[in-house]
Amino acid sequence: MEDDILTIEEVAKYLRVSERTVYDWAQKGEIPSGKIGTVWRFKKSEIENWVNDRLSSGAKFAAANTPVQVKNILSPDRIIFIAQSTKHDALVELAGNLSTAPQVKNSSELISEILKREELMSTAIGRGIAIPHVRLSSVTDLVMSVGICKNSITDFQAIDDTPVRLLIMIAAAYNQHSYYLQTLSFFSARLKNQVLRDSLLSAVTVQDAYKLLTRE
Repeated sequence: MEDDILTIEEVAKYLRVSERTVYDWAQKGEIPSGKIGTVWRFKKSEIENWVNDRLSSGAKFAAANTPVQVKNILSPDRIIFIAQSTKHDALVELAGNLSTAPQVKNSSELISEILKREELMSTAIGRGIAIPHVRLSSVTDLVMSVGICKNSITDFQAIDDTPVRLLIMIAAAYNQHSYYLQTLSFFSARLKNQVLRDSLLSAVTVQDAYKLLTRE
């Protein structure tokens, strides 16, 4: 359920931080929370929205024990050049590509949920980047696709009003909370590098883009 009530321990596991960190955030009013008696409680849906806001602003989460290995979640066949000029059409095309991954067991659900997620809140995080993402029970393991847009997509309502040119689409299993957040944060931070963004937009082949994204 989206409005499940979480404990400090559960939020700490979800965000991959210490319980003390969550407690301090709650005490300072930095994370949506409420007290029942003397005990802090958190709504799961509010924590999800808080996470999305932090990703959009470029805030970082504590690193998990295992760093993100791009080669484990991206293959060259899941990098495509997109000629669409609207958010809807670009998302549908990229979700169609992502749904061919063996980790995705329900193509129509993936496409539908990606679009629903975008209606709730734009996944454009500025600098010409959008990171559409979902967690689904029909996805068996975290996987991603990348779309390099040939046209500027202006209807993403980015926080800095910059048209979107790079799409990083991530789908994860519903129980992959920490890895999901870690991966979103990883790409949000990495794509702040303008040289990398420009190089991706200038890539001539899928292999060129793959080498850029998987470079240590």
